[in-house]
Amino acid sequence: MEFANREYFFLLLLIIPYILWYLMFRKKNEPTIRMADTFAFQYASRSWKVMLMPLQLFLRIAAFTLLVVALARPQTHDNLQNESIEGIDIMLAMDVSTSMLAEDLRDDSHNIQNRIEAAKNVAAEFIAGRPNDNIGLTIFAGEAFTQCPMTIDHASLLSLLQNVRTDIAARGLIEDGTAIGMGLANAVSRLKDSKATSRVVILLTDGSNNRGDLSPMTSAEIANSLGIRVYTIGVGSNGTARYPLSVGGGVQYVNIPVEIDTKTLTDIARTTNGKFYRAKNADELRQIYKEIDKLEKSKIEVQRYSRRYEDYQRYALGALLVLMLEILLRITIFRRIP
Repeated sequence: MEFANREYFFLLLLIIPYILWYLMFRKKNEPTIRMADTFAFQYASRSWKVMLMPLQLFLRIAAFTLLVVALARPQTHDNLQNESIEGIDIMLAMDVSTSMLAEDLRDDSHNIQNRIEAAKNVAAEFIAGRPNDNIGLTIFAGEAFTQCPMTIDHASLLSLLQNVRTDIAARGLIEDGTAIGMGLANAVSRLKDSKATSRVVILLTDGSNNRGDLSPMTSAEIANSLGIRVYTIGVGSNGTARYPLSVGGGVQYVNIPVEIDTKTLTDIARTTNGKFYRAKNADELRQIYKEIDKLEKSKIEVQRYSRRYEDYQRYALGALLVLMLEILLRITIFRRIP
């Protein structure tokens, strides 16, 4: 346990003069009765109330001490430590172009999902099943950027994954389209300095490259030169897919063709010693991630960062309860008759 405001402990020095005042001067302010001789009372037993009178002093000191401890802001935390664990370094590269809104992926219950939600759900399951891996997330449409750098803090990664939306392209925040080469290059740049023996990119898209300054194969060659393996996934049904269009404040569905460049995705995987997968429904997508989950593992060094938690509440509550007990005793058992 640590204290954020240790200087408040100097207030405990006030206890010393209070005890001295209590022992030396307080009794002088109490009412007394003058008697000629106390011989008759020298063998009289002291009542239990008299014997417990110092309890009030101890309760006040205890309440004051607990209050000072609360003011000092006690904090608990997990220790920062380096660990050598079995794992690999993985970057997920996910297509977030507007075409990912197409609703053509059925799950086990025959419910239809759009591509982006199905991809996010299965990726979240994949991340949860690999607690010891450094995993990051790149998203791309007509442009690419890192949504989350590689981290062992999967809670933060999952939160950022759930915040992924296709409307960043629909609202014009980034250029729409499918820049597979740029998405792959961004993911590779995050892995190039990794010291892990096994480094992997899992690239998911539903289209063909039509944007970006780098071709997919150029990015694949760069990944291969760095020893980074790329698994590619083409997601979407065969033929046509139902796509929602906003019309007059409502939604109208139209059928759009499914155009996945399977050749390029296959070439990327072959060039980097990876594998190409085709997912026509949510269950197939889930099975693909399960197969990739069987990747080999290698030892990596990770740092687990400590988190601080404020722990003053119980001390403040303790001070309040002790003070209330002292007040209750003072107005009941130890009540003075005026």
